[in-house]
Amino acid sequence: MAQSSSTGSPSICPTLVYADARAAIRQLTEAFGFTEHAVYEDGDGLVAHAELRYGDGIVMLGSEGRGGDFDRLMTGGGPSGVFVRVGDVDAHHRRAVEHGAEIVTAPADQEYGARDYMARDLEGNVWSFGDYRPGAS
Repeated sequence: MAQSSSTGSPSICPTLVYADARAAIRQLTEAFGFTEHAVYEDGDGLVAHAELRYGDGIVMLGSEGRGGDFDRLMTGGGPSGVFVRVGDVDAHHRRAVEHGAEIVTAPADQEYGARDYMARDLEGNVWSFGDYRPGAS
């Protein structure tokens, strides 16, 4: 049976670690249109935990090297890929370009009816932005 959220919080949240979490937050908000929901620092000024919103989704992130199980398990894990549904793919792409994001693939119509493009963040994670609606029939 599928789980649903009655609190308005997403059931699945990608979680990433960054060598420079502050730079990641700047890029995700400025180039890709996320909004800061929460940013918590540890005693050393590193990002202990951050939550960035886009639509009804949230991505969580933090700084590498803080210790703890998640940080240890993610060490050397390589880049991740995240898909984000956007309303206007071309406008979203223009914003990303204007803010200097590395575009991996230009906006294109896909054979399954969606339109999307891909960008790489400052630390190599691949972000796909498109109008595909996962789970829709």
